[in-house]
Amino acid sequence: MRIVPRFQGPARSGNGGYVAGLVGTALASVAAVDTAPRVRLRVPPPLETDLELLADESGAKLTSAAGDVVAEAVPVAADTLADCTVDAVTPEEALAAETKYKGLSNHPFPGCFVCGPRNAEGLQLKPGTLSDGRTACTWRPAADLAAADGLVDPVYLWSALDCPGGWAIDLEGRPSVLGQMSAYIDARPQPAEPCVVMGRVLGEDGRKTHTASTLYDSDGRVLARAHHTWILVDPALFN
Repeated sequence: MRIVPRFQGPARSGNGGYVAGLVGTALASVAAVDTAPRVRLRVPPPLETDLELLADESGAKLTSAAGDVVAEAVPVAADTLADCTVDAVTPEEALAAETKYKGLSNHPFPGCFVCGPRNAEGLQLKPGTLSDGRTACTWRPAADLAAADGLVDPVYLWSALDCPGGWAIDLEGRPSVLGQMSAYIDARPQPAEPCVVMGRVLGEDGRKTHTASTLYDSDGRVLARAHHTWILVDPALFN
């Protein structure tokens, strides 16, 4: 398999949520139902490079042709995501929050598949900040994101759960990239179904910031939840 430029995060590497979704859904397809994949990104996922993805019930691994580990996943108890349900706002409030999305004018990675304003083939999420520090945005999944069963492919749910967590961080003062992500999918939406994505900071630990995100349908039902660990970086290293 290869990660094509559509799915970039920083200019020369794959979007963290998308790549974590590739590895995490491969593990979820064979792991116990009461577990959630925890994916660790070991290196910036390379674009346009031959990669191999292998999974069994004990874990999953994405490696380069040279044998270097790009990302790996292990199953963890699903209840470890119990604190990752971020309280929802209404679709109208989420749409209003998008007007405060800082990435429209000052995005460290404007080609990002999930939230980059310069990626016309991306999800085009605009997670803006609420008064209490949470982020919120709307999402109507495009038709080309559907899997064979007609519902949105789980890989793209992982993707959508990525950046709303990241933008809960002060990315101007604390530029960060995804280092680890765990996600649990309760249900999957139909393409074009109105959804809301929420994010919030859980805490900081040195160069690491921990965040959570939650995907809701238009009725306020939880579709999926995620926990992220972000690593403080110099954005120039990725451009």
